Amino acid sequence: MVVSRNEKIEQDDSSEYDRKSEVHAFDDSKTGVKGLLDAGVTKLPRIFLNNQYVSEKKSDPDVISAFSIPVVDFEGLGNSAAQRADIVREIKDACENWGFFQVVRHEIPLSIMEKVLQGVRQFHEQDSVVKKEFYSRDITRKVTFNSNFDLLKSLAANWRDTLYCVMAPNPPEPEEIPEVFRDVLIEYTEYIMKLGLTLFELLSEALQLKSDHLKDMECAEGLLVAGHYYPACPEPDLTLGLSGHTDSGFLTIVLEDQIGGLQVFHKNHWVDVPFLPGALIVNIGDLMQLITNDKFKSVLHRVLAKNVGPRISVPSFFRMHFQEGSESRIYGPIKELLSDENPPMYRETNRKEYVTHLYNKGLDGTSLLSPFRLQK
Repeated sequence: MVVSRNEKIEQDDSSEYDRKSEVHAFDDSKTGVKGLLDAGVTKLPRIFLNNQYVSEKKSDPDVISAFSIPVVDFEGLGNSAAQRADIVREIKDACENWGFFQVVRHEIPLSIMEKVLQGVRQFHEQDSVVKKEFYSRDITRKVTFNSNFDLLKSLAANWRDTLYCVMAPNPPEPEEIPEVFRDVLIEYTEYIMKLGLTLFELLSEALQLKSDHLKDMECAEGLLVAGHYYPACPEPDLTLGLSGHTDSGFLTIVLEDQIGGLQVFHKNHWVDVPFLPGALIVNIGDLMQLITNDKFKSVLHRVLAKNVGPRISVPSFFRMHFQEGSESRIYGPIKELLSDENPPMYRETNRKEYVTHLYNKGLDGTSLLSPFRLQK
């Protein structure tokens, strides 16, 4: 009988495996997954073995290609009320049925997008001595670099390193941002904030509310930009680049390179999100599902590990981080969307409680909304 590598790992005497020590040793290196490859690793370290993913692949190995996430063309958005109404309808349908869509002709220059991807790659590929200055698990810092924000509590680490930058409402001083990524990040943030405001207007209209409703709720006030770096993985069938999860904020805008690997859970199947040149991926976050009372869906998604790379991805999360005043703003289902036939599905929560729950829970494949749901 042939024994696969993951089965052999599982059969090893568990007393010989001290996961906690290995996790802390990896974290203490402050060099991330890239550091493992630089050190010559050719087999997947055990802390990255994802038994759930391996088992799932055995029981349901196929990814459904019959589905494809919606693509919304923003050309003509400001030309006529009829064209805008068509775009709003497309977004409404995507948010209700998919929770994901791609946007083309969004007015962010391709040259800027390419520079952002290049800047993230340059940060992660520079000398580890420089990167270590930013390595931290202090969630109150505005600029941090680490591998797996939930590393110390997750059952399986993901094959990914990340640079996090809290860019709104109180951005870091320019000198706090890594030099190789500084100028383009500041410029890109301006474009993303503008696009975000446009999207929140369209989402408001899709909910049959005034265009500025979501903006007035401060949905666009906070912005966290992450620069993910997924190195080529020596054994990609045994781990994930990013475990199945839902996003924590109101809205996420994702810029990614051509390597692919992003999958969305749709109708009980994982569906590949194809690379579309010049497009940005937009997805609904848990807080948007909460305030829309389940009208717009925040859905599970994940990133596969690849034996090619690095894969670069830059998600921009519209949500507040741990900042002063984060406990003051209360969010609950929008009253204009409620009725006797559509009672509130969630209790109210504040920003601080919500983000704290995210960091305590980690990426475990379940929604962040469970503790806030009123009706089971």
